[in-house]
Amino acid sequence: MIVGEIKSQIDSIWNDFWSGGLSNPLSVMEQITYLLFIKRLDELHSREEAKANTLNIPMERRIFPEGRDGRGDEEMRAQGGRPYDDLRWSRFKLMAPKEMFQVVDEHVFPFIREKVATEGNLAQHMKEARNAIPSPALLAKVVDKLDKVKMEDRDTKGDVYEYMLGMIASAGQNGQFRTPRHIIQLMVELTEPKPQDIICDPAAGTCGFLVGAGEFLRKKHTALFRDPALRKHFHDNAFHGFDFDPTMLRIGSMNMILHGIENPVIQQRDSLSEDIASEKERYNLILANPPFAGSLDYEQTAKDLQQTVKTRKTELLFVALFLRLLKTGGRAAVIVPDGVLFGSSSAHKAIRKMLVEDNKLDAIISLPSGVFRPYAGVSTAILVFTKTGVGGTDHVWFYDVKADGLSLDDKRQALLPEEKQGPVPAVELMEAEHDRNNLPDVLMRWEERNGAELERPRTAQSFCVPKADIAKDGAYDLSLNRYKQTLHAEVKYDSPAEIIARLKALEAEISEGLGKLEEMVG
Repeated sequence: MIVGEIKSQIDSIWNDFWSGGLSNPLSVMEQITYLLFIKRLDELHSREEAKANTLNIPMERRIFPEGRDGRGDEEMRAQGGRPYDDLRWSRFKLMAPKEMFQVVDEHVFPFIREKVATEGNLAQHMKEARNAIPSPALLAKVVDKLDKVKMEDRDTKGDVYEYMLGMIASAGQNGQFRTPRHIIQLMVELTEPKPQDIICDPAAGTCGFLVGAGEFLRKKHTALFRDPALRKHFHDNAFHGFDFDPTMLRIGSMNMILHGIENPVIQQRDSLSEDIASEKERYNLILANPPFAGSLDYEQTAKDLQQTVKTRKTELLFVALFLRLLKTGGRAAVIVPDGVLFGSSSAHKAIRKMLVEDNKLDAIISLPSGVFRPYAGVSTAILVFTKTGVGGTDHVWFYDVKADGLSLDDKRQALLPEEKQGPVPAVELMEAEHDRNNLPDVLMRWEERNGAELERPRTAQSFCVPKADIAKDGAYDLSLNRYKQTLHAEVKYDSPAEIIARLKALEAEISEGLGKLEEMVG
């Protein structure tokens, strides 16, 4: 979380874009991403220069070549051209606004598209990079302010970028791409990523789940960075994301980079429409909250998925996709709309039966409908399962989340201080505060799902349901309300003799009243 001066600096940059004529929040985020990428290129080049000078050896990798078109720097400038050295952030930031704008617009962006975009997973998403900043004054102002934001360490870089992503969401633009950070953290904690895992989000968006998994590994498995093989795996092969939106690919990739993951594999693909044979059974862990847009043309659906479930419903196709992508023994925590849990179509029943009978369905965690407000009010749940291919479901653990630490209206205001938010709060919650943040309790009870939780009654907030109860009618209904029982206050009923006595007393009162009425009329 960023506060104070850095927060003010980012707010100021955002306001400059707005007043300078670029008011679409997603476009602002994209332009900032381009500028951060350009700045990072210069930082990488400077690092290589320092290494070469220190060791007195030639540079291993020159991002900005010497000279241009066979001409030296001075010769280029004399002829009105620009040597590659002028395209570096550290050089053009010192230029006058008009000259800076010309260099960035006519030389830096073409350089990125034509030369840099051929290298690395992040760079390849920059092949369509275009300068959309409308004026030299705005560019100069933004470059100057970005240059002054102190983002030397990984945590600050990541927090700054997360804050800006939050600004997209709060502006009501593409908030659907962003799962709340505390819900991501809950799902990551439930699945506990391991250093050897290959992790995938097939609907990556801004890559929040992959970032969350990376942060968990840094916190819980610090030793992995002392192992060369594990360190290389972490940076080059542990994190995979798919998305069909080029803007999201750029933003998501930069999010990963700024969180210290050097070479994430973020690919442009439509996960439901393209053949996924090359990705089948490749991943140990899937974390996802895919967009559920309704129906997909069956003819466009990947044949691999058609073999698993015959449906046009995207919510069912994504669950089928998760099962196809996972290795045997792989785990998943994914968000689904409630309809997946109780839908009555044959495809709904088939996918639920597959989870319960052919794999190990671990948990259904029901989320309150306000979790995704103001973008959507749909009720959702977290499915937690393990791919086995041979069954293994003995019982399913259910938890009814009623509060996530924020108000469940469109404002989503904090109900507790920052240090008491999320599934792993910095300060332990008091018993009375549980009603405002259930997430720490979810994790605590999750650890007991094969122990004390088995004894909880179905009137409790969490409980276990045996597989036999789920399978007995063939519908494999997984909705929490199907199994949850309600405590009723004890009602005392009168005996028949008491009821007769009361009726006789009432009869006597009526007779007496009728008698008085006759006297009055007479």
